[in-house]
Amino acid sequence: MASNKKFRFGPIALTTTLTTNLLNPAAASGGVNAGSSAQYIVLNHIRISNKTASAATFSLWLGATGANAAGTEVIGTAMPVPANGSIDYYGSMRIDAADFLVGGSGTATALTITGEGEIGVAG
Repeated sequence: MASNKKFRFGPIALTTTLTTNLLNPAAASGGVNAGSSAQYIVLNHIRISNKTASAATFSLWLGATGANAAGTEVIGTAMPVPANGSIDYYGSMRIDAADFLVGGSGTATALTITGEGEIGVAG
């Protein structure tokens, strides 16, 4: 993955809409012999931070745009984040152009998501 570029996303305030698209790599564009190849993301770190004095929960899914279907949960299902605290995920989660990281919070704008990883060209 030497040709991949490091990137970060966020901060994004999580809302109570649990079907909010949070992250998706670019898809291929253009016609024959034009445009660009689809991209992919390898997420290495996600942080969910709570800026309030009360615990709040979050849920994240990996799947179709604007969807949170059963069986697509990836990090947290109503997972609590302590007051004025944070939760960290470390791993190597690949997200392709057809995949969307989707999610939200049980409390409007109490939580903020940020993340780091690498982005590369799939083609």
